[in-house]
Amino acid sequence: MTSPSHFSLLVVDDEPDLRTLYELTLLREGYDIETAGSVEEAWMHLKDRTYSAVITDMRLPDGTGLELLQRLEEAGRREKTIVITAYGSAENAVEALKAGAYDYLTKPVDLKQFRAVVASALGRGGPAVPTMDPSTLPSENGAPPQPRAARPPAAAPAAPVSPALRRMAGHSAAMQQVRGLVEKVARSMAPVLVNGESGTGKELVARAIHEISARAAQPFIAVNCGAIPEQLLEAEFFGYRKGAFTGAAEDREGFFQAANGGTLFLDEIGDLPLSMQSKLLRAIQERSVRPVGAVSEQPVNVRLLSATHKDLGAEVQAGRFRQDLFYRLNVIQIRVPPLRERLDDLAEIAERVLERIAHDAGVSPPPRLTREALQTLARHAFPGNVRELENLLHRAVALSGGETIAVADLGLPESDLADALPAERFAEPDDPFAAMARADEPPARFPPPASSLPLEEPLPADLVAHLDEVERDILVRALERHRYNRTAAGASLGLSLRQMRYRMARLGVNVGSDGIGAERE
Repeated sequence: MTSPSHFSLLVVDDEPDLRTLYELTLLREGYDIETAGSVEEAWMHLKDRTYSAVITDMRLPDGTGLELLQRLEEAGRREKTIVITAYGSAENAVEALKAGAYDYLTKPVDLKQFRAVVASALGRGGPAVPTMDPSTLPSENGAPPQPRAARPPAAAPAAPVSPALRRMAGHSAAMQQVRGLVEKVARSMAPVLVNGESGTGKELVARAIHEISARAAQPFIAVNCGAIPEQLLEAEFFGYRKGAFTGAAEDREGFFQAANGGTLFLDEIGDLPLSMQSKLLRAIQERSVRPVGAVSEQPVNVRLLSATHKDLGAEVQAGRFRQDLFYRLNVIQIRVPPLRERLDDLAEIAERVLERIAHDAGVSPPPRLTREALQTLARHAFPGNVRELENLLHRAVALSGGETIAVADLGLPESDLADALPAERFAEPDDPFAAMARADEPPARFPPPASSLPLEEPLPADLVAHLDEVERDILVRALERHRYNRTAAGASLGLSLRQMRYRMARLGVNVGSDGIGAERE
């Protein structure tokens, strides 16, 4: 672990008593401390040297903490900043985070929380943020910074390689913007709201933020807020104590405790009921949680990411979502575009998905789409976005049985097949669809004439039982295809492991050593 004495901090506050309190608290931690009482005094210190971090009050006699942040940003300084705001001033906290602050604290400052936030900003346990030689910083007269001595090029910091970031296929302008935002927001503690339709890859974006952040080595806990019964939400989020309710036979941690030190991702946050929204807001503000049945709160240190397919602004106007919670969550928003808005990426996404399917199945080489098949996909609406494309290609691989996937293997509605144009219309050399075609491409197959289609099935006498039977059959087929791996089978259907287990239990689908057994009524 890096020694605290390697870090230098500048504390800026106009109240002498508070400034002394912060200074003594940090000196006990072993940091090198300097203090200032105004924006100008702080800037004089910053001209003389560089610091590992700057801790500033929001209100100062000659300006605000935001003005100091702006000066640091304009000068290209690399100090991390922590802003202290008045209690309940959510707008100031949001503005500070948007201006580039690493984190914020509210008055009255809890000293334990104060020490934890400073340690997190300094990356304690990771590489040191040293007190650099001033020559490595941009000069006031515009001279370029000098390269660091005693640091070979190979040791220069590089962006971490993120599996989730690699899975975000596509080079369209929309995806380049998403990647750029991911890399920017990963550097701070600012809450991020990921907005997009179902199946666009919101969790993938959240995982990418976590994997290239300073918390990458810590837990990433993903929670689907819409999949938890309302009466269990508080216990699932905050944990519970033994005897708190019937069936609570032992203490259990909640999602916040499980994510302590790491990232908590709340998917479909718009589905939380209002009663739970108020409890979540308190946990975010106080950075502590109270387990069900406990008398005291536990401090937690989590980076909060959330996602929704809803328009939370409209939900606030309709009274279904708390405005104060919306402000807390929506500090930085990342919109993930639907697949129909980035069809330029379709060929690359399909290729990546087919490679992953082939790898999971142990098949080599991976199957490839014919030119006509890719043309047909490009004309499909994809209401389920990338998740629908993945499921469609899983089915097509199973039906094709060869090295190529033709139009008929896709199983798309007849209207999509009728709209497919001849391949010769798209045979230009720079056509992205042509890159996925093979020289020995089989002729396209067409759906049978209407006269040969099967007769319409009779309506079921018991709709609920019929739908259960259909769902049970789909679960069994998915499990068989993925060798009874519930996680992989659920993912192929767009389900989490928790949702997969719930459906299997409800429908009586059991995975044993001899395969699958279904308990039918």
